[in-house]
Amino acid sequence: MISREPTLARLATAQSLLLEPFGLSPSHLQRALGEIMSHGVDDADLYFQTTRSEGWSLEEGIVKTGSFSIDQGVGVRAVSGEKTAFAYSDDLSWDSLIDAAHTVRSISAQGQGRKVRVPAVKVPKSRSLYPGLDPIATLDSTAKVALLEKVERMAKAKDPRVKQVMAGLASEYDVVLVARADGTLAADVRPLIRLSVTVIAEQSGRREAGSSGGGGRFGLAYFDDAMVQSYVDEAVGYALTNLDARPAPAGEMVVVLGSGWPGILLHEAVGHGLEGDFNRKGSSAFAGRIGQRVAATGVTVLDDGTIADRRGSLNVDDEGHTSQKNVLIEDGILRGYIQDAMNARLMGVKPTGNGRRESYAHVPMPRMTNTYMLGGDKAPEEIVASIKKGLYATNFGGGQVDITSGKFVFSASQAYWVENGQIQYPVKGATLVGNGPDALTRVSMIGNDMRLDSGVGTCGKEGQSVPVGVGQPTLRIDGLTVGGTA
Repeated sequence: MISREPTLARLATAQSLLLEPFGLSPSHLQRALGEIMSHGVDDADLYFQTTRSEGWSLEEGIVKTGSFSIDQGVGVRAVSGEKTAFAYSDDLSWDSLIDAAHTVRSISAQGQGRKVRVPAVKVPKSRSLYPGLDPIATLDSTAKVALLEKVERMAKAKDPRVKQVMAGLASEYDVVLVARADGTLAADVRPLIRLSVTVIAEQSGRREAGSSGGGGRFGLAYFDDAMVQSYVDEAVGYALTNLDARPAPAGEMVVVLGSGWPGILLHEAVGHGLEGDFNRKGSSAFAGRIGQRVAATGVTVLDDGTIADRRGSLNVDDEGHTSQKNVLIEDGILRGYIQDAMNARLMGVKPTGNGRRESYAHVPMPRMTNTYMLGGDKAPEEIVASIKKGLYATNFGGGQVDITSGKFVFSASQAYWVENGQIQYPVKGATLVGNGPDALTRVSMIGNDMRLDSGVGTCGKEGQSVPVGVGQPTLRIDGLTVGGTA
């Protein structure tokens, strides 16, 4: 839902935290932007932010760490052509703001002042995808510690082979205010929580680990007994399965990817290649291919920042644009890229609500939100049954991709060897090696079980980390290279 009332409420919250305590008002922001624009730059913005973060971790039955931090500041940016000048400060005074404005405006080649009329402040309508609450305050410290202790008790009670449990709880209250040279004034109030659990199981001298967890943009009441039990069951299940895992075979073979978190492969191998900056510069394997077939029939990939309560969702992006549901690949045809303001302007298209930054101390760039593939018409059991000899990978650890070539390497943290449609045994040490654009053309079966991950994803790009979501249905990909140890 896009409406004005919640937008104004968020704006009031942001002004009360980021402007009023420092004697600032929207008119001050306009004056600062006017100073920057008077030197003939193409665009400028101010990004105010205050973030309160809290973290707790438990290991061996003891709370090992408890942390709390507050960070606030402003980032000031001027853009001229492809050049960006950026300054930031944790001092939110008018003197600091105007100094930063004078510093960044020097990017303009004109180098001389001129009068400009700064547009009147406009507050565009925006989405209301999550509550504007402070999640840190939704449970007291005693209850947070008790939650982590409950995780440990549940995991130890699940199976006697569980020897060690590590649990972590993180909460964040993030308030941002964006003022743009076109007069746009936008704000967001972003709660974010995450619970993680890792267990180590031991059998006959062999130790294996399993992890799970989840979260999103809401309060800590989300982690009720049923949700905690589901994380524990999954983590313990992974660890116990890996106790019986054999070395993975190697070679080129059919690979079936499970639904949900395995969408991280889609995110890395395809999503990054669809970001506007790489395509504007021609360095992506997808550059210049809009309207062309880049994937098998039935493959539709979206980046959607508008899903309620999701970790990767945003009411507005970090440039003040309303988040969107963007179709990137439709039935195998490339339809568009993920854009921030600068790359959209230089490519002659509209921003897609994907301008994101780690904090006020970073410049925005085109980044993913929740990236996923739509489901098809095949039952997942039918897809697994179609494997004559191959790998069924249901969970992934780390991975990396070369944007220019599209090549990726991914490690499967849980996988099974399948013969004649029957799961034979779990394997470990399986690494998937391939080329993102090529792998998309090799998708031969798409499951009807599309689901998003549980809310744990963090994406890194050029040293900046932002929360994201991934998802996909069960997929069969023909002819992927598997690196194994057998």
